[in-house]
Amino acid sequence: MNGFHFQKAGVVKVFVTGGTGFTGSALSRALAHQGRKVVALDNKPGIFDDELRELGVDIHIGSVTDEALVNRLADGCQRIYHLAAAFRLVNLGKKAYWNINVGGTKNVLDAAKRGSGVRVVNCSTCGVHGNVENPPAAEDAPIEPADYYQYTKWEGEKLAMQYVDQGLWVTTVRPAAIYGPGDPERFYLIFRRVARGSFTFLGNGSALYHPLYIDNLVDAMIQAGEAEGANGQSYLIADEEFVPIRDLVARTAKALNLPIKMRFLPFWPAYAVAAVVETAYAPFPAEPPIFRRRLDWFRQNRAFDIRKAKKEIGYVPKVGLDEGLRRTGAWYRSRNMI
Repeated sequence: MNGFHFQKAGVVKVFVTGGTGFTGSALSRALAHQGRKVVALDNKPGIFDDELRELGVDIHIGSVTDEALVNRLADGCQRIYHLAAAFRLVNLGKKAYWNINVGGTKNVLDAAKRGSGVRVVNCSTCGVHGNVENPPAAEDAPIEPADYYQYTKWEGEKLAMQYVDQGLWVTTVRPAAIYGPGDPERFYLIFRRVARGSFTFLGNGSALYHPLYIDNLVDAMIQAGEAEGANGQSYLIADEEFVPIRDLVARTAKALNLPIKMRFLPFWPAYAVAAVVETAYAPFPAEPPIFRRRLDWFRQNRAFDIRKAKKEIGYVPKVGLDEGLRRTGAWYRSRNMI
């Protein structure tokens, strides 16, 4: 993760939004290890904050919707890595998604314009392509966001391109399914279920899934901000291989050195139940125990062509799936999480 070095010696100070989250903290650590002065903004503390502070990262708690705060923290930064986002909370209103994922992005881009020679790496999502009908999808595949999170991330991308037209240096990365030590989301759920010895699929488990180990993504984000031809471009970032989800579960079990029993149930009855549960929970702030977007994992293809990133920014995913799963499982076990 720390092997890439900035091509421009003048890059000293960097700003990372979402800088204490899973991805942001990994990026902040890597940048700090490279000797950069890192300013991190997040809306809440993260589990790696103590380590970040030991590395000299200047952590601020606040929101990218706070224009004055973003301007102040971005001042004097040569690189801005914009990772902060409202991410897939079922009962979060559309206005909040828009204000953060589009309005917050505008604040970051405006702050960058105030500086001189600033480069912005905008973190979007592979989800803007929706279900991949003809895998693997490249960057020119149809844009078909399937939920409001993905829609607002795409709107953020379009906004970024407007700023490129105005002369700002911006490049966008679209990560696949990020995982690794510290992952609090979907891969943790996979590991936890596998550790119990059984895994239930809705459908036949043939949907394609494209993992992205956290160190590989960090390398790509730093490289994207330095590659001369990356301005105005978007890059799908993923590991070398995509796999059917049943194979992903089997390889997770192998990484944990555990047996796994798989069973397969019909998809659509469970999807109908999820729709009813979502409706029942809609008036409340609590997340429903089952919802359709999570069940989409069992049926939607996520498989991507990363040749553009390899060719144009020199991206090479160094950590393969089996090694990444092994490292991630070891981290969960070291903290008694599985």
